[in-house]
Amino acid sequence: MFLWFRHFAFTMKTPIVAEAHCDAPCGVYDPASARIAAEAVQSMTKKMLAMSCPDTSDSAAMAAYMNTMSRYALVKEEEAQKCKDELLVLWTDFFKPQHLESIPDLHDTFWHAAKLCSACKVEVSAGHAQELMDACEAIHQMFWSAKGRDVPWIRAS
Repeated sequence: MFLWFRHFAFTMKTPIVAEAHCDAPCGVYDPASARIAAEAVQSMTKKMLAMSCPDTSDSAAMAAYMNTMSRYALVKEEEAQKCKDELLVLWTDFFKPQHLESIPDLHDTFWHAAKLCSACKVEVSAGHAQELMDACEAIHQMFWSAKGRDVPWIRAS
């Protein structure tokens, strides 16, 4: 193995330089994945807030409650992170400096949305979950406006 690597390393030619006009193939970006993740955050938050803690002396009921609550919390946190990741890709890879001319609040909107994702991970707040949905809707509008298209905001839930 070492001899193969040594031979390969010494026989390599000049690296090939590739250039592209964007960070990924055209048409890959879409805020829908962030919306779906934000909807999951909101759904889990609503489910957590709707649960009632059983009598703590009923161990079976407490175990079921804790199991369900922890599963909701895990999904909520994972989806909030997915939403944040998707939003950051849109912010840093799709939007370019020229978009700031037509969307002056672009940076503030994305910064606020990313902070809401973090808040939704560490809290169980129906208010913050709704604010995250509202921020995703605003970003949806910005994105499709930048592409010159009118795409309706449609929720899965």
